[in-house]
Amino acid sequence: MTYALDNIWIAVLAIVVGIVGVARLTRVIVHDDFPPAVWWRIKWATWTKDGPWAKLFLCWWCLSFWVALACIAWFLLIDVHPFFLWSWWIFWGALAGSYLATMLIVRDEPRE
Repeated sequence: MTYALDNIWIAVLAIVVGIVGVARLTRVIVHDDFPPAVWWRIKWATWTKDGPWAKLFLCWWCLSFWVALACIAWFLLIDVHPFFLWSWWIFWGALAGSYLATMLIVRDEPRE
């Protein structure tokens, strides 16, 4: 059992960070104009054409499951080595924090 499941508050925080981080990474890959994400979507469309995997990086519903699976798999590696502990919190925490910050900023825009 991972350390995070020993303390209910850390477990709840890990779940919230994971969910918001998955949402942010999914949005970056599927929608944002971030140049590496745009490049990847173009490459993916070229590689897959109209095949059964074509929608994977173009659909929120399709991709979010796989991003969540990667997040959970990484979290389960926390018991293997301390590197996974800190890297998980830094990576997913940065994604979650940036997404929450932008949501606050968008709602704090002054009216013109």
